[in-house]
Amino acid sequence: MRKILHAAAWTLLALLLIVGGGVALSWGPDVPVSALRARWAPAPSTFVPIDGLQVHLRDEGPRDDPMPIVLIHGTSASLHTWEGWVAALRGTRRVVTFDLPGFGLTGPNATGDYSDAAYVRFTLQVLDALGLQRVVLGGNSLGGAIAWQTAAAAPQRVAKLILVDAGGYPLDSVSVPIGFRIARLPLLRDVMRYSLPRSVVESSVRNVYGDAARVTPELVDRYMAMTSRAGNREALGRRMSQLEWGRDLPRLSTLAQPTLILWGGRDRLIPPAHAQRFAHDIKGSTLVMFDELGHVPQEEDPARTVVAVQRFLASSD
Repeated sequence: MRKILHAAAWTLLALLLIVGGGVALSWGPDVPVSALRARWAPAPSTFVPIDGLQVHLRDEGPRDDPMPIVLIHGTSASLHTWEGWVAALRGTRRVVTFDLPGFGLTGPNATGDYSDAAYVRFTLQVLDALGLQRVVLGGNSLGGAIAWQTAAAAPQRVAKLILVDAGGYPLDSVSVPIGFRIARLPLLRDVMRYSLPRSVVESSVRNVYGDAARVTPELVDRYMAMTSRAGNREALGRRMSQLEWGRDLPRLSTLAQPTLILWGGRDRLIPPAHAQRFAHDIKGSTLVMFDELGHVPQEEDPARTVVAVQRFLASSD
């Protein structure tokens, strides 16, 4: 027995040394937002006080647009994911993008509440802060789930919907990014609060792209920076523990807004079958599939995907 205990003790010590060595080699403590602003929040970025947070937000295009477009990013992303679409739209349309609490440069909230319901309330607070009474609301992944739930909760505020690989149905992922898997495991999650291997971030981004060759070092730099923002890693863990896909599905059938559904045919996180379910449950919706793209088509190929958006906006105006 003593030999067994002795061997177990040495095994545990070896594991601790391996983990400790890994943390030391990939040491990545939280970075204050002040150190990230210069590179990642140049003009037209602003920080708007909303619900006790300094919300990273961009408000671009003509202010006299009667129907502004508001776009919401997904889990562990930021407003930067929409830059390609915004560049194509802002010449004629007012486009608002912002970082959700717990992500991007906005950072964590004080309550630790990252439920869908909290994000819906927050989205309506953003609209109120900007004086936007009625908008085209779009979102990717988590942002898509927030968009359609906001439309269901406050239909008078949402004229049209754009859902991009949106969440909502219970997940049946073919593959989950390693960063998300780590965030779901308490022990590893605690380690990753102080360690940020670039390989983990790069692997996670490559996992959600339809063609991993599109993932550039500059793109990984951005996701590294957003992940390292003080408090974001802890917030991601809290968000993962509060996942509630499927909770508001009965509300889908109540949606009456013209709805565009965009999906990547190679999405392994939220498979294309979910696009078909949205198209079935949202009466009169339009589905456009991009067979070679993955979970973030607006980021992978903004030039091609925004054409579908422009067509939808023109046809439903």
